[in-house]
Amino acid sequence: MTQKELKEFLDFKAQQYENRDFIDSDPIQLVHRFTKKEDIEIVGFLVATIAWGNRKGIIKSGENLIKIMGNNPHEFILSYTSQELDFVHRTFNAQDLDFFFRSLRRIYELGDLESCFGQHSEIEGVKGRIIEFRSRFLTTNHEKRSEKHISNPLKNSACKRINMFLRWMVRPSNHGVDLGIWKSIPTSELCLPLDVHTSNNARRLGLISRKQDDWKALEELMRNLRKMDKKDPVKYDFALFGLGVFEGFGA
Repeated sequence: MTQKELKEFLDFKAQQYENRDFIDSDPIQLVHRFTKKEDIEIVGFLVATIAWGNRKGIIKSGENLIKIMGNNPHEFILSYTSQELDFVHRTFNAQDLDFFFRSLRRIYELGDLESCFGQHSEIEGVKGRIIEFRSRFLTTNHEKRSEKHISNPLKNSACKRINMFLRWMVRPSNHGVDLGIWKSIPTSELCLPLDVHTSNNARRLGLISRKQDDWKALEELMRNLRKMDKKDPVKYDFALFGLGVFEGFGA
């Protein structure tokens, strides 16, 4: 395909998959249950954090998280004290969850979650924002093992789950999928949540040449996607993901 043909193809696929039907099988459906800003943030962040593996399994574990928080996430977090929790999702266990609850409580006692993704003093864009957030989140006392659940772009991680969370919070809700409740981060800065479907399809379409699914590959992909839409390049997540999951593109 020519560059023009590729853009037309991806624009069509992005429009095809960014609609309310998409959330029926996606963990974002859990976030849509809430209307209060803080509840949306908390559920979105926690569900995105455990978003690896089978999507049905993610949704089931997300349901358990919401149940633990008594269907009132913000109120629960504000009054949370360390306790034994009955939760495990793959390598994310009760000890990790206790730390996440305590760190979120500290964040809301001092301000809000959105402000933790403020601009970095030296590193521009979403990479700097993630580094800034990670630094603030880890100030709460925790076991070293829990740090692996907050990906670090300085170690070349593609930060799939944090980027997915940011997409949910920042992109407008016009199509009924993303929530669009954060206004301090422009959509032009966002990075796509790179997973096996999006990366494999991006390579098939010539959007990534790098073999590893890391931050460098993500930067390469985003440079190419911004050539097609500099204001909202992450909309192509729906195209690349949908082609793999729903169409078996390239299989």
